[in-house]
Parts: sequence; C-alpha cells; structure tokens
Amino acid sequence: MGRMIFVNLPTADLAAADKFYEALGFAKNPAFSDENATSWIIDENIFVMSLQQEFFASFLVNGDTPGVGSAQREALNALSSDTREGVDDFVTRAQAGGGSIYRPADEPFPGMYQAAVQDPDGHVWEISWMSPEALQSMEASEG
Repeated sequence: MGRMIFVNLPTADLAAADKFYEALGFAKNPAFSDENATSWIIDENIFVMSLQQEFFASFLVNGDTPGVGSAQREALNALSSDTREGVDDFVTRAQAGGGSIYRPADEPFPGMYQAAVQDPDGHVWEISWMSPEALQSMEASEG
C-alpha cells in the first residue's frame, strides 16, 4: 500500500464545507465522519478532513489557533485533472457548492491549463491539466 495523505482543514460551518466537497464529487467516508468532522475521499490514497474549528484546535499545541476565513494562506492544495475540460468542470462544481473563484482559469504556458477556487472557509484548491506534449517536453528538458 502506498502512502496516504490526509489534508485536515478547519471549518467555521461543517454543513457549508460538506456542501462544497460533495459538489466537487468527492465521496464521503461515513466511518470517519460525525458532528465534529467529515472525511472526504478524493482518490485511493488522498483524503480531506473538514474539522469544526474547536475540534481542529484540539490537535494544536503551543497556543496555536486555527486560521479560518483569514487573508493569510496556510497552503495551496493542488489536484490534477485528466482533461482541460475537467478544470472548468471542477470550477463550476466548486461554485455550485458554495465556493468561489480564487484565481480564474489561465494558460501560464502552452499546454498547461489551471484555475483555483476557494471553499467557504477560504481554503484554496488549485486544479490543473497538462497536455501530454507539454509534459513530455518538460520531462525532456529535465532529463
């Protein structure tokens, strides 16, 4: 079994966070969900945990506090898309789930298409697609 990643994010409103991640098409894992947290399956080894602020804070030490709704960013969570259209679909689903556009879709270089959205708590999710030709070109220049 490969490594797993659990992205733990504090939320001010668990129901709003649930609506957002459900709209993205992530599967809810009821075994690890309750009134304090919801576990979302992104992929076989990638999970998001939406945690009520107070519950999230119970894992912190040294007087640290959760940063929900802040203009400061703790991370940019990035996912890949299998298609260019998948980027636009992800953005549409994010908006339908109560999210907003953080960075509009653009093509920073030929063959790469990306956008970023934020969930209702301001956590940023970037989605990107790279054409096979651009990926091969990038790999060739690194090799």
